[in-house]
Amino acid sequence: MLGFSAVVRVRNNEQDNTYAGLREQDLIEIPDALTGTAECARREVDRLEGTRDQLQSESTRRQAALNATQERVTTLNIIAGLVPVTGPGIRVRIEEETGSATLVSLLDPVQELRTADAEAMEFNDTYRLAAQSSFNTVVGGIELDGELLEPPYIIDVIGEPHALTSAMTFDSGPIEQLKRDGASVQVTELESLDVESVREPVRPLNAEPDPDQ
Repeated sequence: MLGFSAVVRVRNNEQDNTYAGLREQDLIEIPDALTGTAECARREVDRLEGTRDQLQSESTRRQAALNATQERVTTLNIIAGLVPVTGPGIRVRIEEETGSATLVSLLDPVQELRTADAEAMEFNDTYRLAAQSSFNTVVGGIELDGELLEPPYIIDVIGEPHALTSAMTFDSGPIEQLKRDGASVQVTELESLDVESVREPVRPLNAEPDPDQ
């Protein structure tokens, strides 16, 4: 028992004496100081987490803006005919039989197909139509953007197939006009259609973006 008591006293004497010499008031103030330190640390954590959330939010908004811009660029490239495209649509085959297709009878289907939300059009697997495209009557036939078109005229059109077909087949529509000119017309709906011809980009000479828009 005496030996055990001696060991206990020795171990007690070896305990941490960090606060042994402090007054009672000092001992009371220590928890308050620790609480203040913990509160400062908590506020710093909150600040850092707020900064992190703000950066993540800004990054998300920036990425959303970049995605929207890229989507807009892609759409404009398709509309301008600057990139190959693929999708559902129709193929229109026009063959001259007892007469010749006229400028009006070729323009009519193009306009009706545009009204039916055609997203891309191509003549004879070679000539891509765009907003600037023009048709002209010349010796020997019809020109599209300065290039002579030769029959049979094949128009590949990407869009909703049923809507495009309806734009060609309604009463007194493009097909009837072509038939009156002595041509036969075949319309085929396709689940997948490739329009691979592209146009060279043309820089406007006079039009400029409005800085106020």
